[in-house]
Amino acid sequence: MKILIVDDEALARDRLHDLVLELYPDATTIEATNGIDALEKVTEHLPKIVLLDIRMPGMDGLEMANHLLHVETPPAIIFTTAYQDHALSAFDANAVDYLLKPIRKERLKIAIERASEVNRTKLTSLRESEEIASVRTHLSALIQGNIQLIPIENIYYLKADQKYVTAAWPGGEILLDEPLISLEAEFKNYFIRIHRNALIAANYIESLRKTADGQHTIKLSDMPLELTVSRRHLPDVKKIIKLR
Repeated sequence: MKILIVDDEALARDRLHDLVLELYPDATTIEATNGIDALEKVTEHLPKIVLLDIRMPGMDGLEMANHLLHVETPPAIIFTTAYQDHALSAFDANAVDYLLKPIRKERLKIAIERASEVNRTKLTSLRESEEIASVRTHLSALIQGNIQLIPIENIYYLKADQKYVTAAWPGGEILLDEPLISLEAEFKNYFIRIHRNALIAANYIESLRKTADGQHTIKLSDMPLELTVSRRHLPDVKKIIKLR
């Protein structure tokens, strides 16, 4: 059995490593110090279980778990946390297993024996919980068996086309299986809506122009494509441009 231990604190990783081997001497443990490192280890080692710290710098455990949903056979996830009791109800309500630090060997054994996959609905609910709210730092997609991560700050626009959303940046794009309205709600401080099917990053607006037929389009820095601005959203776009 392969178990991936993810924690930014070396002492916490060492303790979990020792507890796992006390319980399962034949187990193989792999360690990662943050969410991005952990995603690479999942692709490389294909662990059966991930013991995942929630609060980590950069990419936290909830975001990392969300990206794991792209894997064809995701590992089971057991969150580890130092949250106070009043915040743990969110995990209980979503039937998500967690271990409260300091972790006891007996509780770890129970968690490993009943470990199961975490689905998108549960993770979304946890991420939106008032006590443990978090906004992702990356978007992701599975490309040729590997998880491709794109930092939110690098994305120029998000455009919906039927059931998929294209996330684009100069020189690349990925398809996301997420609704545009959910992405708009999560990243409202970064993207603005310019059309019913498009969001753009305000930081990359280069110019707004009116075409010969009366339409308005947005030009983004370093992008040849111009995106149409609907009449409904034009006032908001002009307001954002004035504030920049």
